[in-house]
Amino acid sequence: MKKFCLCLDLKDNPELLKEYDAYHQNVWPEILESIRSAGIVNMEIYRLHSRLFMIMETDDSFSFEKKAEMDASNARVQEWEKLMWKYQQPLPWAQPGEKWLFMNRIFSLDADENE
Repeated sequence: MKKFCLCLDLKDNPELLKEYDAYHQNVWPEILESIRSAGIVNMEIYRLHSRLFMIMETDDSFSFEKKAEMDASNARVQEWEKLMWKYQQPLPWAQPGEKWLFMNRIFSLDADENE
């Protein structure tokens, strides 16, 4: 099992924030299927104002490259991504075209994991 933590910003607009939350209360079934079929076992997204934090737990077969290939050939995923970009904006230090950025773990309560 692998775990990834990523972050992204949303546009700082109360109405857009509300809409974004609403979409994530009713994620399209095709999107959920694409997430699961890529080897993502669990995914959680948290929001603090306009900052998002995602935790992904994946099986050992998961790779971001494989997920990107699957997404590129899935019209419904492309439609979802285009729609979500209405609400999202890159973090200030993101490279052109980057959305979700990886976070580095700097602490774990389990001392063995800190080594």
